[in-house]
Amino acid sequence: MRPEPGQVLHFSEDPTITRFAPHVAATARQPEAYVWAVDRDRCPDYWFPRECPRAMAWVQPGTTAEDRDRIIGPGGGPRVHAVEYGWLERMRTVELYAYRFDAREFRPFGDPVHAHVAEREVRPLGPAERVGDVFALFEAADIQLRVLPTLLPFWEQVIGSTLGFSGIRMRNARTGV
Repeated sequence: MRPEPGQVLHFSEDPTITRFAPHVAATARQPEAYVWAVDRDRCPDYWFPRECPRAMAWVQPGTTAEDRDRIIGPGGGPRVHAVEYGWLERMRTVELYAYRFDAREFRPFGDPVHAHVAEREVRPLGPAERVGDVFALFEAADIQLRVLPTLLPFWEQVIGSTLGFSGIRMRNARTGV
């Protein structure tokens, strides 16, 4: 599930949204109100239930062979997404939907860019599209999905490496095993 050229996507478990109004999310790190969306490269970051904690790492220019082998491992492709065992059933059964938007209504956000934001109300280009089997999406995208008792030790290794990384909903990760 990726956007077509000139589009960005927003993922949700609610298939009934007809308009998106800017708001300040409870977890926001900035005070401005936005509508959030992602481009083709960042879509896999959101192939999860909304509250699912996930730690993601990928090869980028400057990644050392040692870090790639240590964190991603042999045969794992260029990217790994890690989740906790406690989220597997929810990932298997999640009803996830994608909303398509005209990318011209959004601007890049972050340095490096990790999202796209709109500062006014936007409407999807059509109805929500069911994402389907998220495990099949990861397989088709050649993204390794790793399952761990807790994300935190893995996350500490990732953020200290030369890999690109992102952590989403890490506040929901188990703190001990």
